[in-house]
Amino acid sequence: MERYKEEFIEFMVESQVLKFGEFTLKSGRKSPFFMNAGGYVTGTQLRKLGEYYAKAVHDNYGLDFDVLFGPAYKGIPLAVATAMAISELYGKDIRYCANRKEIKDHGDKGILLGSGLKDGDRVVIIEDVTTSGKSIEETYPVVMAQADVEIRGLMVSLNRMEKGQTEKSALLEIKEKYGFDARAIVNMQEVVEYLYQRPYKGQIYIDGTVKEAIDAYYKQYGAGMGA
Repeated sequence: MERYKEEFIEFMVESQVLKFGEFTLKSGRKSPFFMNAGGYVTGTQLRKLGEYYAKAVHDNYGLDFDVLFGPAYKGIPLAVATAMAISELYGKDIRYCANRKEIKDHGDKGILLGSGLKDGDRVVIIEDVTTSGKSIEETYPVVMAQADVEIRGLMVSLNRMEKGQTEKSALLEIKEKYGFDARAIVNMQEVVEYLYQRPYKGQIYIDGTVKEAIDAYYKQYGAGMGA
C-alpha cells in the first residue's frame, strides 16, 4: 500500500471521521463503522485532506482535466481543498465548480458556484463516500445539463466495498451505469488490514471484536470491489 494511503487511514481515525461501533446508515443498514467527512473542520485538516485527494486523483486520473466538481454540500470544500492542493503539489491550475441545492435568481445567479461549465470541459467529481450511488443520480444530471462535458471519473475518500442498489458495489454500479470510472483514496479492506491489532497513538481501533463485526457485515452486504 502506498504510504499516503496509510497516512490517510491514520488521518481519518485521528480526525474522528472514521469511527467504529454501531451506526445506522441512511440506507437503514446497521454498520460497525461510519465515515463522515463533515468531521474535517479545521484549516489544517482541510489542507491535508486536499493533499490526499490530489494524490489519489493524480494517481488514478492524471492531471489532464479541467474542472473538479463538488456536489452540494460536502463536496464543495472537498473540491476547493483539492484544487488548491493540485496547484501546490503539481503546479497545475484546475478550476473548481459546485452546485447549489436551490437556484439563485439574483447576484451570482444560477445553480453553480465557482467556475461555470462549458462544452468540452473534462470533469472529475469529488465526493466523501458513496454507499448506494444515489448521490450520483442527483449529481450527474445537474452536471450534464450545464454543458456538453466529459466526466473523467469520480473520486471518493473511502470505498465501503458493499452492495449498492444491486449485488454489485456502488462504485462498480456507477461505472457500468454512467460509463466513467469511480475510485477511492482507500477501500475498507485496506483500512482493516492496516488497523487490525495495530496500535495507533496508544489505541487499537480494530481489535478482534470489531473485526468480527466487520466480517459479519460484509457477509451480508459485501460486494468485494477494490478501490
